[in-house]
Amino acid sequence: MTSPDTAVGPTVVQRWRSARWVLLALVVIVGVATLSTVLTAPRPGGPMDPESTSPEGARALVTILRERGVDVIAADDIAAVERAARPDTLILVAQTFHLFDDDLLRRLAALPGDRLLVEPVSRTREVLAPQIRLGGATKLGENKPDCDIREATRAGEVQFGLGDAYEAHGDVPVTRCYGGALVRFTDNGREVTVVSTGGFMTNSGLLKDGNAALAMNLAGSHQRVIWYAPQHSEENGESSGGATPFDLMPDQVIWIFLQLCVGVALLALWKGRRIGPLVAEQLPVVVRASETVEGRGRLYRSRRVRDRAAEALRTATLQRMMPRLGLGHDAEPPAVAQAVAERCGLDPQTVAHTLFGPPPANDPDLVNLAHELDDIERQVAQS
Repeated sequence: MTSPDTAVGPTVVQRWRSARWVLLALVVIVGVATLSTVLTAPRPGGPMDPESTSPEGARALVTILRERGVDVIAADDIAAVERAARPDTLILVAQTFHLFDDDLLRRLAALPGDRLLVEPVSRTREVLAPQIRLGGATKLGENKPDCDIREATRAGEVQFGLGDAYEAHGDVPVTRCYGGALVRFTDNGREVTVVSTGGFMTNSGLLKDGNAALAMNLAGSHQRVIWYAPQHSEENGESSGGATPFDLMPDQVIWIFLQLCVGVALLALWKGRRIGPLVAEQLPVVVRASETVEGRGRLYRSRRVRDRAAEALRTATLQRMMPRLGLGHDAEPPAVAQAVAERCGLDPQTVAHTLFGPPPANDPDLVNLAHELDDIERQVAQS
C-alpha cells in the first residue's frame, strides 16, 4: 500500500517531455500551411505580365519555358533589357501601348538579337517593324498556318480570333501566316516576328487548340529570352507611373498611423477588462402566442388573402406531419398523399385535394379547410 507521502504528481520536466512532441507537431503543421499559402497564393498583374497568374497574365508560359531549359529574363524597364541583350537572345516585346517615348523606342531598336513583337501599336510597329503595315483584319476560320514558318507549321491550327492582319510594306520579303495574323521578315540579319494578338500566350489562352504549341515555339526558339512587357509608361528610360500611394505619403503619416493602432489596442484592452457577465433583462412587453395568431388572422381577413392563409395552414400541417410519416421535407405531393391515405385509411385523391388543392373561394371554404386539416393531422398522430 502506497503512503500519501510517496504519491506525487508529474513534475514540470515530465510534463514538458510529454508535451514537446505535440508542440513540435503544431509548429510543423503551421509552417507547412504557411509555406503552402505563400507558394500557392495568386499573383495579380496586368496583361502579359510574366509573374501574373491572372487569366491575362503569362506566368504559365514563362514557367513552361523555364522548365524546358529556356533562360527567361523578366525585364521591368528598358535599362534591364539593355543589360541583358545579346546577339543570341530573343527580345519579346508586349504591352507596347506603354512605349510611346521616341528615345526609348530608338534604344530598343538598336539592341542586338531577334525580335518577337506581340500586338504592337502603330508607333511601336513603325519604329521596330517598318517593313510591315496593316492589311485589314483576319477572317473567321483562318486558323491554319498556310505558310512555311517552322514554329507555325509545327503548332498547326490555333485560335487567334478576330484581329489585325499584316502585309509587306517595302521591298523586304515578308512571310505571312494565319491570314496575316503572324508575319516574319529579316532585317539587318535580325529575325523579326510580329503577331497581332497576345491572347494565345496568356494563362487562359494556352488551353485552346494549338495555342500552347505556337506560344512555346515562338517564345522558346532561343535559349535566352528577354521578356519585356512594361506594366506602366516609361519616359527616357525611367519609370513615370511606378509611384504608389504609400510613396507619396510623408514619413510622419506612417508613425501617426502606428500610434493610432497602439492607442486603439490599449483602449480595447482597457475597456475589455471592464466587461462583466451578461445581465438578464425583462422584456418590456410580453405578447401571447394566441394574440399573434389572431392578429395575423385578422390581417389576412382584412386583405381577403385566402390563398395565403390556406397556404400557411397547409404548410404548418405538413411540417408537423412529415416527421410522423417518416418523410423528408422535399417529398413529392403524390408520395405524401399516399402515405397519409395509407396511415389513416382515406382516399388518396381526397387527401391530395385537402393538402395540395386550390385555394378556397370564400371564407366558409377556408374554415372547412382548417377543420379538414385538423382531422387529418389528428388521425396521423393517433394512428
